[in-house]
Amino acid sequence: MYKALALAVLLIAPAHAQTAQEIVAAADAVRNPEKPFRIVATVIAYKSGTAVDRNVFAVWSKLDPATRQFRDVMLYTDPPRDAGKILLLNGSNLWFYDPASRQSVRMSPQERLSGQASAGDVLTENIATDYTAAADGTETIPDANRRQRVCWHLELKAAKTSATYNRIEYWVEQKTFYPIKARFFADSGAPLKTLYYRNFVRIDDRMAPAQAVIVDAVDPSLVTTVDLGMPQFEDVPDLWFERDYLPHLKAQ
Repeated sequence: MYKALALAVLLIAPAHAQTAQEIVAAADAVRNPEKPFRIVATVIAYKSGTAVDRNVFAVWSKLDPATRQFRDVMLYTDPPRDAGKILLLNGSNLWFYDPASRQSVRMSPQERLSGQASAGDVLTENIATDYTAAADGTETIPDANRRQRVCWHLELKAAKTSATYNRIEYWVEQKTFYPIKARFFADSGAPLKTLYYRNFVRIDDRMAPAQAVIVDAVDPSLVTTVDLGMPQFEDVPDLWFERDYLPHLKAQ
């Protein structure tokens, strides 16, 4: 989940953004900060409206200046049976560490598209870095709270091999540049999931989404919510994003 969980003192997205790529970058600025941070994220999976799974993570995130993408460490803290397990997202590499075996296992790109790892997309991915955007008109759509939003409709194509998805449809609200909705597609062209951002709140001098809702494209009765706690801005050592360091990472 939390492509991994970012918040810093950023200016509100510039009102002059006009090209499709600028619009996506402005929406990234609403979602993501530049400064390293720690956050507690609660991920709840629902089946037909009933909660069937709940995980709480401590997440540390830091921007990689070389790739302009965030590196994320997601430490399971609850439920107790999973405490100490870790997901590491570093570029195109995804590792899962289990303290019971003290082994780190590399996960496949397919595994990155579902489950807890998929929630990482919600948290920190800089979409403008890995995708080429094209405008596809303006639409008024309902957001996750069924409020009508006037949005740019954007078509995004993967521009790098490191991009998680081949194609994304993206709706960004005009004037605010809030990311409202995204639909993600597999290489085959099949839809994978639809994501909504909602409950925008002020953090320092910027607005950011406090929750994301992910709806499975194959079975819409499967819904996952990601609640983002208040971020704590703190230095995150680069060492924490190394596979060999995972056994030493503890809840702070």
